[in-house]
Amino acid sequence: MQPRIEPTGRLAAFGTQLIEVHHWLREELSRLRDNVDAFLDGEGRRPRELRAHCLTFCSALERHHTGEDQNAFPTLAEEFPALRPTLEKLQEDHHLVAGILRRIEALVGDLDADLDENEAERVRRELDGLSAIVESHFSFEERQIVEALNSLNDPGWEQSKPDFLKMSGSAPA
Repeated sequence: MQPRIEPTGRLAAFGTQLIEVHHWLREELSRLRDNVDAFLDGEGRRPRELRAHCLTFCSALERHHTGEDQNAFPTLAEEFPALRPTLEKLQEDHHLVAGILRRIEALVGDLDADLDENEAERVRRELDGLSAIVESHFSFEERQIVEALNSLNDPGWEQSKPDFLKMSGSAPA
């Protein structure tokens, strides 16, 4: 099925929009990892800026996954019952990612002016693990559900973009 183009010229293919959100999240995670590396190399941001970037990214990823769990996956399960095992696997991944996000938030939550190298290394390790899991998760999700999402016609999603399709303003550079 061909994606629909609205009169405004906006592509209304929800799967295509999902890929765009994943791309944005991948870029933000890469920038965040670069910021931690720069900090460790003595060239980076102040701890408060690093903390703000981490928390902004974690919030965006959590909102994306929560939106999928609450909106996209129930709709897909109803329209495409054969996808239910895949959707359950994706939700399991969301729980795994949520645990990593909580650890990252705890690590950076108290960052002030005194971030030491050991704390930054722990943040880097968590981000490295998160990056590997998120890349695998996004790739699997895109292979499995984009075509189904592209075939959906949900007027509510067209009028008010659901959370899983939103890209919040860029996190701090």
